[in-house]
Amino acid sequence: MLENFEIDYFIFFTAFLLIMGVITTKFSSKLGVPALVLFMGVGMIMGSDVLGLIYFDNPKLAQLIGILALVVILFEGGLQTKWSSVKSVATPSLSLATLGVLITTIVVAIAAKLIFNVSWLEGFLFGAIVGSTDAAAIFAVLKGQNINERLSSTLEAESGTNDPMAVFLTLSLIEMLSSDTTSYLMLIGSFVWQMAVGLGLGYILGRFASYAINKINLDSSGLYPIFALAFSLLTYSLTDLINASGLLAVYIAAIVIGNRDLTYRHSIFRFNEGFAWMMQILMFIILGLLVFPSQFLSIELIFKGLLLSIILIFIARPVAVFLSTIKMKFSINEKIFLSWAGLKGAVPIVLATFPMTMGIENSQLIFNVVFFVVLTSALIQGSTISIFAEKLGLNGPKKTEAPHTLELVSIGKANAEIIEVEVNAQEHIINQPLKDIEFPKEVLINAIIRNGLLVTPHGDTKIKSGDILYILVSKKKMNELKQFLTRKTTFLNDSEGLEQEQATND
Repeated sequence: MLENFEIDYFIFFTAFLLIMGVITTKFSSKLGVPALVLFMGVGMIMGSDVLGLIYFDNPKLAQLIGILALVVILFEGGLQTKWSSVKSVATPSLSLATLGVLITTIVVAIAAKLIFNVSWLEGFLFGAIVGSTDAAAIFAVLKGQNINERLSSTLEAESGTNDPMAVFLTLSLIEMLSSDTTSYLMLIGSFVWQMAVGLGLGYILGRFASYAINKINLDSSGLYPIFALAFSLLTYSLTDLINASGLLAVYIAAIVIGNRDLTYRHSIFRFNEGFAWMMQILMFIILGLLVFPSQFLSIELIFKGLLLSIILIFIARPVAVFLSTIKMKFSINEKIFLSWAGLKGAVPIVLATFPMTMGIENSQLIFNVVFFVVLTSALIQGSTISIFAEKLGLNGPKKTEAPHTLELVSIGKANAEIIEVEVNAQEHIINQPLKDIEFPKEVLINAIIRNGLLVTPHGDTKIKSGDILYILVSKKKMNELKQFLTRKTTFLNDSEGLEQEQATND
């Protein structure tokens, strides 16, 4: 990249591109356009065909950066995913992630065969590449939206788990195109192996990572987020080395980690959120640089690409959703929304680099068409998701987020932590003075946030519905505090996993 440029210029352009990427997120919210479109636009403008500032024509490097970015984005998305929400939508999500992707692939393959006059295998390759809903796009677009929780959880779980199907189909079709001795039985076995081992190894490594983060007493709090991120990369690489689905393993591991008690939880979450944004900016700009508008914006390609996009958005995705969610208690409006929210993003573009690196015929055409399809999907679907949810009456209650976060600096040494607790309206401590509430020993209410304002707690302070409590508790008293509060109180920075669920049931 940046051929014939010195190191100073490389660093300058890196800083410039990141600043431009951050600024475009502000414009994206005002314009109602997904940020990924603007990121790719920045890359295309900086590329050789427009301003000519950066010449980039290395699909292998773009593929590497794309995969690294997807690992980070999936890890961050998994950390934010509540186990209780995923568990309730596991069946439809997995059905959409497997059967849904397969149906989409078949419909798009027929369309690609007729529109571009390619072979059947190349047509199916088109379909496989654009068949999956993209996690990076879904996580970015749904973040902060008050869409019905069941629908948003279904989309997030689908996008986090459908990559194995898309990758499997893409690589299998590339193998068929480049070899005449492909065994279909082996391909089926490979898919089962990828899914099963990806799920199993992700769960095991997620449990191990959680244990290691909590047990190892590091000298600096800044090391904990790096330690957690390292486990995400380790999970992907170990799983991929044994030919299983590394992306699925990362997402499962992140769900396990995010739904358990963690030392320096806030630091880990905030660091990964920022790093995921940085990788998303870098990835989409790089993918934008890889596109040459002179090839991409021809009248013929625009017409054919738009036709394929229309078939994908209005036929392939709806057919896949309606068939793969039969008897799963979704209303017609909910199925229409799920159909419309099948966003395409980074995964299809990254997958489109595989034919290029493997020397498949028509690989440049495949990449250009896929890029166009992603662009139109993001522009048409991504910018109207919230409008669709509102028109279909699928908005949920406004999401409550803690306006402040605190963290005990010496947490690793003190063997204690500060947790956030949101008080529900039904909680038994409502309207009770603090001096009359029998909290467990070694528990201290440090601060109360009420209507966005800080309330300094004292003995006569009464707890109100909606208050956010910051409670200092020693780790040995954590379970006792949970038993006291968990039944009717929502922990903002605590797990909602199996342990808490069991406490609630008890």
